[in-house]
Amino acid sequence: MNDWDDIRFFLEVARAGSISSASKILKVNHTTVSRRIHSLEKKHGVRLFERSRDGYQMTEAADAIYHQALEIELQNQQISRTLFGQDTRLEGPISLTMPHDIFEYCLAKDLAEFHQTHPGIQLKLIVGKGVLNLSSREADIAIRLTPSPPDYLVGREVSGLQHALYSTDTNLNTNKPVGLVLWGGETTIPKWASQHFNECYASLYVDDLSSMYAAVKAGFGVARMPCYMPDSLNNPLVRKLPIQLPRSEWSVWVLSHVDLRKTARVQHCREFLVTKLLNKKPLFEGQKGQT
Repeated sequence: MNDWDDIRFFLEVARAGSISSASKILKVNHTTVSRRIHSLEKKHGVRLFERSRDGYQMTEAADAIYHQALEIELQNQQISRTLFGQDTRLEGPISLTMPHDIFEYCLAKDLAEFHQTHPGIQLKLIVGKGVLNLSSREADIAIRLTPSPPDYLVGREVSGLQHALYSTDTNLNTNKPVGLVLWGGETTIPKWASQHFNECYASLYVDDLSSMYAAVKAGFGVARMPCYMPDSLNNPLVRKLPIQLPRSEWSVWVLSHVDLRKTARVQHCREFLVTKLLNKKPLFEGQKGQT
């Protein structure tokens, strides 16, 4: 009989295509992953991976068990969520994931308040650009900016999302080229810029909202940003331009997996976050800040 950890190590190597990448995901060292794979191969007398300079490629033997291993993983995740879903204690760990700018500019003080009120609940915050998998309990609660969350998640849409144009200069001369701070994936001048400026060019490409804000503040030009960040900072140097943009299709959601809807501390924390974010609805909808 195979240990679940054997299957888990096999799956991560199969998905990642390398021992080093799998070790980062599993949060163990390279040697441990290699040893577990070798042990599984030796136990069954088969070779699961072909080692090459391009990484680890699954053999026929590995391919034959891959989908069964995925089913075992799903069953294991279901067991974990079911047990956690019955926990009635207002103590223990909760993993939260959200964009780092939501935490830094909107919720840091509120979560400190939650910690002081419920010291028995240990908060683990995960911020970053990636979307974590709530099915595998990479996080218990997620604050996401999305037009529509997956069906297997439950929660609440707490606010719409409004964008605006920001610059250090509110009297832009439309006859002169206007610099734009754009996202790295934008390969052409966006529609909002060509609609409102006669001539414009990309002055800087960025990969996160904090960098975009810093670039505007430094004088690189105009950027389209969600209002909650610049309006919460309310820096007199970064001005909202008197140009009305259409409401975003995206909204602010507080979400958790449906299996965790009865977990006491998850439910309590989720309701707390909903209340705090509802209080900030004018900020997300662009009704606060300079005009």
